[in-house]
Amino acid sequence: MVRSMTGYGNAKGLVGGLNVSVEIRSLNSKFLELNLRLPGQFRDRELELRAELGKQLERGKADLSISFESNDLAKRSSVNKEIFNAYFEELSAIAKEYHLSDVSLFDMILRMPAVLNAERNEADEEQWKELRVLIGQAIERFNAFRDNEGQVLGKDVTERVQSILSSIPRLEEFEQQRVENIRFKIGKSIGEIMEQANVDRNRFEQELIYYIEKLDISEEKVRLKSHCDYFMQTLSGPETNGKKLSFITQEIGREINTIGAKANDASMQRIVVEMKDELEKLKEQLANVL
Repeated sequence: MVRSMTGYGNAKGLVGGLNVSVEIRSLNSKFLELNLRLPGQFRDRELELRAELGKQLERGKADLSISFESNDLAKRSSVNKEIFNAYFEELSAIAKEYHLSDVSLFDMILRMPAVLNAERNEADEEQWKELRVLIGQAIERFNAFRDNEGQVLGKDVTERVQSILSSIPRLEEFEQQRVENIRFKIGKSIGEIMEQANVDRNRFEQELIYYIEKLDISEEKVRLKSHCDYFMQTLSGPETNGKKLSFITQEIGREINTIGAKANDASMQRIVVEMKDELEKLKEQLANVL
């Protein structure tokens, strides 16, 4: 199962007779970074809300915004003229200093802190229950968005891993010829030396076999296939686990790098480069998997 860390969900409804909008959005992050924007009367519920969102969102840089529609807020609020005048004088001076002539100070000041005084400073339990319903609806839509994005991600990372797997047989096409080429080159070079010095031929053959065995990539291919299979098994599991998938890609990368170091063949090196390219694209996608 794959779920994206990128998500969006919203819900609108009545809370205490006022029109309220709830929005949740998130981007990828290694941990849960939660930013809340709450109306003043719900500030005392912040810790409770953070605990609940921590369970629901798991990971990601998430923003939760709860706001009243401006017309409804104005009906229940009064303007603090003293604070309004202070903001007006300061912003007017700044606008004059920078020659800003088309600045709408009125709308700007009304959005500043403490300018509007709500009639009620604290929400009652019934209002909190109504708001929780809206938050639940926003979270449900948020998670549905993550699931849909996850399906796209899952398809892409599957194709990347399958591409890496399909490269293994391509490597095998060049393996035997590579060994023969290496044997021929070494034999030719050593043959010239043997003509000029006494060399133990048996010892030479043993060293040659040892050297060629060091270039063998059979074990790396087996481990690479095993890591890719484990990746696909984890990917199709019941739970999303982006961190675990990232750890598996590190093991995949080690085997590809070792194959590249041992290849000693231009054709095989080109295939290794293609595998590395697919692996980097895979890592980029996994950075957004929950």
